[in-house]
Amino acid sequence: MGPFVTVLVVLAFFLLSALKVLKEYQRGVIFRLGKVIGIKGPGLIVVWPLIDHIRRVDLRVVTMDVPPQDVITLDNVSVRVNAVVYFRVIDPKSAVLEVENYVYATSQLAQTTLRSVLGEASLDELLSQRDEINAKLQDILDRMTDPWGIKVSTVEVKHVDLPEDMQRVMAKQAEAERDRRAKIIRAEAEYQAAQKLADAADIIDAHPAALQLRYLQTLSEIAVENNSTTIFPLPLEMLRPFFGKFTGGKG
Repeated sequence: MGPFVTVLVVLAFFLLSALKVLKEYQRGVIFRLGKVIGIKGPGLIVVWPLIDHIRRVDLRVVTMDVPPQDVITLDNVSVRVNAVVYFRVIDPKSAVLEVENYVYATSQLAQTTLRSVLGEASLDELLSQRDEINAKLQDILDRMTDPWGIKVSTVEVKHVDLPEDMQRVMAKQAEAERDRRAKIIRAEAEYQAAQKLADAADIIDAHPAALQLRYLQTLSEIAVENNSTTIFPLPLEMLRPFFGKFTGGKG
């Protein structure tokens, strides 16, 4: 009974060690005697000891920070830029067979691509056309990692660190731009006011009585605003348009 029990124990241990559990977000690439025989998971799978070897692959989205990179833009401005890359494995077999470490390889590729793409853009484009640059980075990385079974979903440039002298220059430029807009707004206001005054002058020229009414309104405003008595000479010529209205144009 002793040897038989020992064999049963060894066989049970062998069978139990062959059982593996893969989570819902995991897949297992199975090698049998060095050759890939398939992809298994999730759930309970059998991996025979000494014969099979399993490489677990995580299918969840990986959030990877790209370290700050020193970049010289197209207009010869030195900046430091960092970014973040979101990617996931869509083909576990390619991720295991085509590249030694797909996370490290994607990180290195993201760094070189970031320097290359931003080196082709000017500083103004880097600051104002962030969406276009992000889309270009994502497209390049997605195409280059596709043979590895990687899908790059998003690339975002997070921060652009400018030199202090460039920050001062941009601050002066922004201040000059605000002054320019303020002067344009004031000039437009003067133009509109002059246009309205010209329209009013045309109306007064067509109707002389309007000038007399405006004169009398001014006298009324002066009487309301001042407590002292104001004596204003009133030539009869100023009332002549009114007399003409009442007499039908006769003297």
